[in-house]
Amino acid sequence: MVFFIKHILAFLLLIQFSFGFSQVPNYEKTENWAVLPGLYPSGLREYHKDSSLFSEVDVFYIYPTVFLSKKDKRWNIPIDDIDQKRKIIDLAVRFQASAWVDAGRVFVPFYRQAHIRAYDHLDGLGRDALLLAYTDVKAAFEFYLENYNNGKPIILAGHSQGSTILNLLLKDFFDGKDLQKQLIVAYLPGIGIKKDEFNTIKLATNPTEIGGFTTWNTHRKKINKKVYNKWHKGKAVINPVTWTTSDGERKEHKGFLYSNHKLYKQSFSSHVIDGAVWISLPHFPFRALAFTMDDYHSGDVNLFWEDIRINAKLRALEFLNQK
Repeated sequence: MVFFIKHILAFLLLIQFSFGFSQVPNYEKTENWAVLPGLYPSGLREYHKDSSLFSEVDVFYIYPTVFLSKKDKRWNIPIDDIDQKRKIIDLAVRFQASAWVDAGRVFVPFYRQAHIRAYDHLDGLGRDALLLAYTDVKAAFEFYLENYNNGKPIILAGHSQGSTILNLLLKDFFDGKDLQKQLIVAYLPGIGIKKDEFNTIKLATNPTEIGGFTTWNTHRKKINKKVYNKWHKGKAVINPVTWTTSDGERKEHKGFLYSNHKLYKQSFSSHVIDGAVWISLPHFPFRALAFTMDDYHSGDVNLFWEDIRINAKLRALEFLNQK
């Protein structure tokens, strides 16, 4: 029965591709981008306070998984899905991409995102779904390089599925390639990355280090051991408060952007463990809500929003000063 079901699923996926779903989006069309220079949604513009790096640096951001419905049996979602686009703009762009908006021009392509279940099927259709998502981002990045970059230094930023995809992008375009000379840093939170994942791109372990990658996965003090052992233990990690492998005191935390659009500073202490970071219960008016969460994966970026904003500008300036 299991064998039969797998073949039926494979057949349905083949039909899906046969009807043109596998065609890569045309990134010449502005509607296939969530964010482009001159096309910033209001949720990004409201956090854009400093334009000093706008003409100097580019930020290429890939959003996390927002394709979550258990009722939806598709493996990938079309980029013109209205509900999907709304979630990307209202959630991912507003509360994540905004952390990098003052570090340079921001580019965010829509892509045919894989369903969250893909991560439970990495030996089959889930892997195929993620690779399909990557083909879109790869095409968008190639279009960006040909039409926008003009030799500017690049910050790569993502979360979860976005970090999965950027992992592949780094290998194809940067790792040991000429383009690595333009890499300021890659922010890759929300996935487990091996310490030796790349040949020439190293884990950045101080706040001003350039040319490397940073990664972390956020847990409660009471760690969800099932998630931790499966995805994070033994992997690369830095603390996005200190930007080192050291713990951070609560007074060092720069700010947590909550869904009410307010910034809460000195909200928690942060502690580095093998492959992950755990934080104390955040201090903010709605802290009781944190008790209901198994881990803080969904907050990997906005929990450290101000820390990321400051650090991205710091690294960008460091890169420009070394030119």
